[in-house]
Amino acid sequence: MMQTVGFLLNPVAGMGGAVGLAGTDGQVAEAIRRGAVPHAHDRAVQTLSLLRSVDIAWYTCAAPMGENAIASAKIDRFTVLYQPGVPTAAADTKAACRAFLDAGVDLVVFCGGDGTARDVFDAVGREVPVLGIPAGVKMYSAVFAVNPAAAADLIRQAGRIDCRDSEVMDVDEEAYRSGRLAARLYGYACVPFIPERTQGGKQVFEQQDEERAKDDIAAFITEIMLPDTLYIVGAGSTTTRVLERLGLAPTLLGVDAVRNGEVVARNADEQTLLALLDEYPRAKIVASPIGAQGFVLGRGNQQISPGVLRKAGLRNLIVVATPGKLAATPLLYVDTGDAALDREFGDTLLVVSGYRMAQRKRVLHPE
Repeated sequence: MMQTVGFLLNPVAGMGGAVGLAGTDGQVAEAIRRGAVPHAHDRAVQTLSLLRSVDIAWYTCAAPMGENAIASAKIDRFTVLYQPGVPTAAADTKAACRAFLDAGVDLVVFCGGDGTARDVFDAVGREVPVLGIPAGVKMYSAVFAVNPAAAADLIRQAGRIDCRDSEVMDVDEEAYRSGRLAARLYGYACVPFIPERTQGGKQVFEQQDEERAKDDIAAFITEIMLPDTLYIVGAGSTTTRVLERLGLAPTLLGVDAVRNGEVVARNADEQTLLALLDEYPRAKIVASPIGAQGFVLGRGNQQISPGVLRKAGLRNLIVVATPGKLAATPLLYVDTGDAALDREFGDTLLVVSGYRMAQRKRVLHPE
């Protein structure tokens, strides 16, 4: 029997990432002012193009909320069920999902971030499986595929694979922008699951041994820091410990840049980092994977863009994580938005996990 899929796209999802905003909810105008460009459409097309020859009856929304992406992927069999307002809003996502349910779809696929996931869950609940194509800034919920290619694989096999109960997280974006992570469980959605294709939920590690490990990592990183070298320090409690050891006030959930023990940019966006790399070409990037999910790049640190990575050089990426986090993170992922660049990371990454200690972890590239 032909599979029926409802597809919608949040056209502004993820726009805040590269320009240093913690999310896009309520911040679209500011994101545009800072030079942000939409990228959810491209992420959706990457997925849909891999499904062009699959026998699926698609239901979607008009224009930027789905129809344009399906047409760009050269998929012919689709029906527009919902006409969103201009600009689109959360109410449109919920109304579109209700239209999909009325049409009896087998699966709801959305392209967006945690905010879109909450809106979809509000409308769908557990009535049908859902799957997210990752296009937001943070994506702490466990309803997303690890990248667009993995999403295509999950959609292709939906109906023939098991679903699992997966967390939908409610992240307080106002708190996040002020440097405080306040997240709560919003609900459990039914999500098609294939190991290493569907991402896990974020875990937070706060045990005493973990705090000591963060101190050890910070001691080692600051010991090997080179003079006259730009250090781009990504988000996370482990990386911020490095700045604190230097006597600097970190941006917990943003990206800072330091050189010779001084902050040269705080909560920097992509364009600021590119300009700094022009001024200081000798550079290192310090990043930490999201606990349990394993994303080193592409979740919450889109400021460290493909352009920034290429200019700094992949060999200059330093990954740090505590032993506890690594024990709960069997695989690492990179999802920069540039699939060719992602493959350049190779099959493993060396992760600093203590004072003069490191572990080599496997990097998975679902394609």
